[in-house]
Amino acid sequence: MLASRAVLPPARRALCIAAHPDDEILGAGATMAALSDGGCEVHVLVLGEGVGARFEHDERPDDEVVELAGELRRAAEIIGATPHQLNLPDNRFDQWDMLDVAQAVERVKAEVDPDLVFTHHGGDMNVDHRVTANATLTAFRPVPGERPVTLLAFETLSSTEWNPAGPPFAPNWYEDAAPGLERKVAAMDAYRHELREWPHPRSLEGIRTLARRHGMTVGLDAAEAFMLLRHVG
Repeated sequence: MLASRAVLPPARRALCIAAHPDDEILGAGATMAALSDGGCEVHVLVLGEGVGARFEHDERPDDEVVELAGELRRAAEIIGATPHQLNLPDNRFDQWDMLDVAQAVERVKAEVDPDLVFTHHGGDMNVDHRVTANATLTAFRPVPGERPVTLLAFETLSSTEWNPAGPPFAPNWYEDAAPGLERKVAAMDAYRHELREWPHPRSLEGIRTLARRHGMTVGLDAAEAFMLLRHVG
């Protein structure tokens, strides 16, 4: 499919469904900031606690879980979003039945009632990202009588591009990121324990570099790239 510059359809409520704190900013931070500025009610659902994989035997120090949850709230405030967070174990989402994960997403879906949804690309290296993508598609399956939603998949630095064996991320929808790029960077800067130094992709310069790369693809200073999964006109 040819790449193109796109304008999001008018949305009253948007929901970004991500696996870990910081994924939502990496994937769609600038776009969510622009949506919020335009009067859209923006929500972020993070499924996992984001800490446990750093420790053996699924140990999750309460203070680190609480600290990362606080960073999620600060990042959401910067981009103008309302955060929601579950407590799935980090990098162990595949130990849960898909039905349980999908139903957890459905509960927030019912609360927010979005018409625009962002989630992970289904070919990411990280297993939690893949489970999140599948759970989102399940929760928003196009059942007759359901509200039609626009579904967009985003890439996640240090996961999407690190999986040469998975289905490639092939963007066909680009949003102008220039107006919200520095707010995206500021929101990511709130995640002090998730940041890395350049040239790691999950660095502040890595975020700017990717935005510029996507921007030049479609004649913009900066862009966020997505794969359109579903849109009902």
